[in-house]
Amino acid sequence: MIHPDWPAPSHVKSLMTTREGGVSVAPWASFNLGDHVGDTPAHVAANRERLRQKLPAEPEWLRQVHSARVVEIGREPHPEADASFARQTGQVCAVLTADCLPVLFCDRAGSVVAAAHAGWRGLADGVLEATVAAMQVPPGEILAWLGAAIGPKAFEVGDDVRQAFVAQHPEAAEAFVSHPSSGTAPKWLADIYLLARIRLGHAGVHTTFGGGRCTFNEPASFYSYRRDGVTGRMASLIWLAD
Repeated sequence: MIHPDWPAPSHVKSLMTTREGGVSVAPWASFNLGDHVGDTPAHVAANRERLRQKLPAEPEWLRQVHSARVVEIGREPHPEADASFARQTGQVCAVLTADCLPVLFCDRAGSVVAAAHAGWRGLADGVLEATVAAMQVPPGEILAWLGAAIGPKAFEVGDDVRQAFVAQHPEAAEAFVSHPSSGTAPKWLADIYLLARIRLGHAGVHTTFGGGRCTFNEPASFYSYRRDGVTGRMASLIWLAD
């Protein structure tokens, strides 16, 4: 487990799981929490039960589709969305990732928390900005923690991805480094952490933490879809405690 190192209020609890400590076998070994990746359902259920013991309630598992949709916890069962927020104690926001960027949010007063799943599509479509807006607190009062994602030395993308970000924020060009490719189409190495910070900054959130781990290059700790194809999922979770 990773416990975010950020100055959240004491009643804001958060964590990110790693791939260690579960019952799943290869290629999902061992703490896979994704029920949509081909793993044995009983293994996923056992892993989720182990996680549940550390939480005040069952997490609100989302049906993630790389969108910018944000939902409030408890409003609909198993919603199709890529971010959630909660204002009530004991409600657990959660996102699953295996290279995409998980972002956890709270405000300085600890009145609201949120979790967002930001693959490049959702990031470009504004999932972080939508999450900030849904929290309905001044953006300058929001803290954000960036969980483990594919790092800037491993995240190869095409020119379409670069253009999608640069067209919205020209300074996003700083997050892309030209990468030699055997094909004719240009390739880039993208810094998803910097892209997230740029977009959060434009949304008024300037206090961010985390963002130093690479799922692709740390196979002992993290699942990576880009590295392995068939693999498990980690969870990033946040809630308000009593």
